[in-house]
Amino acid sequence: MEILMPKDWAPPIGYANGIAAKPGKIVFVAGQVGWDEQQKFQSEDIVPQFEQALKNIVAVLAEAGAKPEHICRMTAYCCDKPAYLAARRQLGKIWMQHIGRHFPAMSMIFVSDLLDNPGKIELEATAVVPAAPVRRAAKKKAGAARRGAKRATTRRRRARS
Repeated sequence: MEILMPKDWAPPIGYANGIAAKPGKIVFVAGQVGWDEQQKFQSEDIVPQFEQALKNIVAVLAEAGAKPEHICRMTAYCCDKPAYLAARRQLGKIWMQHIGRHFPAMSMIFVSDLLDNPGKIELEATAVVPAAPVRRAAKKKAGAARRGAKRATTRRRRARS
């Protein structure tokens, strides 16, 4: 994954302006709110909801064999801007606990409400799991099989002539 940072731009804080990913398995994670695995909110506060939403993102990624560092893009929808701004330091610490020092391309969108009440924040993510490198032995074996198939085809053509 390559962080895209245009020359002469001030560095972003807590996100990347762009990410370039090599081919791999693309994982799309639907909007995750701060409820638990039984779809129950344990709090109406933004901080625990943000933490649970991140845990939910990580859990869905794990189902695809993805890790937090594979996230290329994240969009956050929040319906309580004052609470979000007041909690930024705490949210940053929670981010570091669950995602680490990985900062994907991100957008924060403030909305009037979320579908799931009493949700305050919803996170959606896109990740790219890098394609597994082809091992040399596998490449050699595949190459030998192709060469063998070509030889057999050539022999059949000669036999027909």
